[in-house]
Amino acid sequence: MKLQRKNRRALTLGALAVSGALALTACGSDDTSEGDGGKASTTAAAGDIKCDDASGQLQASGSSAQKNAIDAWIKQYAAACKGVQLNYNPTGSGAGITAFLQGQTAFAGSDSALKPEEVEESKKVCTDGQAIDLPMVGGPIAVGFNVPGVDKLVLDAPTLAQIFDSKITNWNDEAIKKLNPDAELPDLKIQAYHRSDESGTTDNFTKYLQAAAPDDWKYEPAKTWEAKGGQSAQGSSGLAQQVKQTSGAISYFELSYAADGINTVSVKTEAAEPVDATVENATAAIGAAEVVGTGKDLALKLDYTPSADGAYPLVLVTYEIVCDKGNKADTLPATKSFLNYIASEGGQELLAEAGYAPIPDEIITKVRETISGLS
Repeated sequence: MKLQRKNRRALTLGALAVSGALALTACGSDDTSEGDGGKASTTAAAGDIKCDDASGQLQASGSSAQKNAIDAWIKQYAAACKGVQLNYNPTGSGAGITAFLQGQTAFAGSDSALKPEEVEESKKVCTDGQAIDLPMVGGPIAVGFNVPGVDKLVLDAPTLAQIFDSKITNWNDEAIKKLNPDAELPDLKIQAYHRSDESGTTDNFTKYLQAAAPDDWKYEPAKTWEAKGGQSAQGSSGLAQQVKQTSGAISYFELSYAADGINTVSVKTEAAEPVDATVENATAAIGAAEVVGTGKDLALKLDYTPSADGAYPLVLVTYEIVCDKGNKADTLPATKSFLNYIASEGGQELLAEAGYAPIPDEIITKVRETISGLS
């Protein structure tokens, strides 16, 4: 599958400083990029936004992995649709699904597809319908590290599994030395950090460990961390902060959280060379995804053990979870308007500029068709 990769002049996204809920209200179009190129890109992106009858407040929550993408999308959407106030709270996938199933939000973001029991429970809030998964954001799960004197680090799945299960506890361990013969690895304790909250990123990370290192990872994949030892932090931003400030730290988070000077692991696969965590390399892996959802559900099956050169194995897809039927009448116009925009060509093009991977053409086309039929 080829992902959309049209070149447009860069849009200055600018990370929005957010603590807790992200609340942006459309209040005019003065929030634009500097220079003619930025204005041209802004205009192009805004051209895919159709406000229609959208108005009022739109509450959503969930995946913190997609937070930087949501930031970029809302920045454009708010400038175009002045009557909508969209509040996205990056509470984590588990909390987002819970809030949606309790009828508190119009849609949820999750880095894992709904479980059968969650679909069944959703019928209580989706009148005459059920919740469905709409794949919207792709990207690599980076493994960030902070090892003094080491800028480049190669690890494979068995070594990662042993590090995050407290079986390898020092950076000059022989297993790490073997993978990095030219690195000056210090005699330093490994500080492995995992998510404290329920997280689809954790679910995908542990799916990778189980698939690629079954002899070393004996835990079932889950949104909650099951392995022994290690330390924890809230959200992807919390993990990235711990890696940045803690000597000897290692953790996993969406690539955009590594943008601020955090080194990331190159993962050794069956390919000839270790693979870096980049949008392009994640694209190569996500391109092999299969739609396994039924009906209007578009849940994907990812390949965590790719062997192709340049295919990064640690990837995730974030879904927007919404009712196929029975959405709340007062928020349905805004929900469809916003989802239509982020699934549009312009909305998807913003992803690569924000460090994410767009969804493959044939899948995102189905997503657009499904959004148009929401009721």
